[in-house]
Amino acid sequence: MDSTRNIQLLILMLSAIIIGAQRAPGQGRGFIGWKDPENQNSVVVDSVTAETLKGGLTTVFLPIIYIIVVAVSLPLNAMAIWVFLFRTKKKHPAAIYMANLALSDLLFVVWIPLKIAYHFNGNDWIFGEALCKVLVGFFYANMYCSILFIACLSVQRYWAIAHPLSHQRKNNTIATGISIAIWVFIWLTTIPLYLYDQTAKIHNLGITTCHDVNIVSDPADPYPDVKYPFFYFIFMGVFVFLIPTAVIIAAYVCLLRTLGDSMMDESAGKNRRRAIFLIVTVLVTFLVCFVPSNIMLLIHYSLLKDGVVNNGYAFYVTTLCLASLNSCLDPLIYYYVSEDFRNNVKNTLLCRSSRTVERMRVSFNSMKYSKKSNTYTSSSSNTQTSTC
Repeated sequence: MDSTRNIQLLILMLSAIIIGAQRAPGQGRGFIGWKDPENQNSVVVDSVTAETLKGGLTTVFLPIIYIIVVAVSLPLNAMAIWVFLFRTKKKHPAAIYMANLALSDLLFVVWIPLKIAYHFNGNDWIFGEALCKVLVGFFYANMYCSILFIACLSVQRYWAIAHPLSHQRKNNTIATGISIAIWVFIWLTTIPLYLYDQTAKIHNLGITTCHDVNIVSDPADPYPDVKYPFFYFIFMGVFVFLIPTAVIIAAYVCLLRTLGDSMMDESAGKNRRRAIFLIVTVLVTFLVCFVPSNIMLLIHYSLLKDGVVNNGYAFYVTTLCLASLNSCLDPLIYYYVSEDFRNNVKNTLLCRSSRTVERMRVSFNSMKYSKKSNTYTSSSSNTQTSTC
């Protein structure tokens, strides 16, 4: 659990740095814009918000993190999809869920260059309202898709160990059906993000923000202007974060109990180690990516609806940036869950074709290994040896 403690310390240090920077004398937090009395098509923000939008946190730190995400996530998830589609012959529920998770990450990361350009451009969105809505929709769709598919993987991992003789074809059909249902649910629940404007023209900065400034008509009563985002994110936070998190915890508790009851089995030790690796990986993913962002999401909109200017938005956008790291950590889950995936990645990187891999498998299966001489010996009449 040392890695988990290190991640916790990293998050605490990052939080302290950000909060400390935002608590400088005379500064508050909050991205709230009021309609300009002279021009109803633009909004005005206070000096603190203006400094934050022009400061290094949003124009330097965030785009650098997103560049790292693209550089790491794009090749890893493209490789994963290639392996799942063209190198994995025996389809099983875990492979189905992992392929969908990789697809979700890939669909998300291809839009991130727009966000990088936005932040490097001083938080000035030049790509139009429609693309801003698409970017926001894919951002949240990826986060919630990842949570749901990781929950499915956790349950499936428990089921595979607790019921190893279950019907494979039936399980694949169920996994395919659940995956389709998740995609339909996510696309339906992201529709509200497309129904209201995500951009705001900031008159006193000369920029257009994307999903960063909430336009409020009456500062004394902001609730009518933010009630739809508030109810939307409360709904998603409860049903697509808290409930799946409870399911994941329950699945891993049952998994460890099952492995503990089967200690007499020879493969129990290996399965237990793999299960612990998987649990640690998922916990780190949730700790870094999903817990801070979803908690801050609820806190931010709860304060925003009450008109609290100091609503933690700077920290909130930072946790959303951390949420994008899930597309880099998800391949670790594929690695620990599936031995086939590890072998297929290795063979792909070594440029071995499927035919070559099959020949090697047949060749080694027909040979006997000798511990004394550290050699493989052919079981055919014409005995041959080859050093290992």
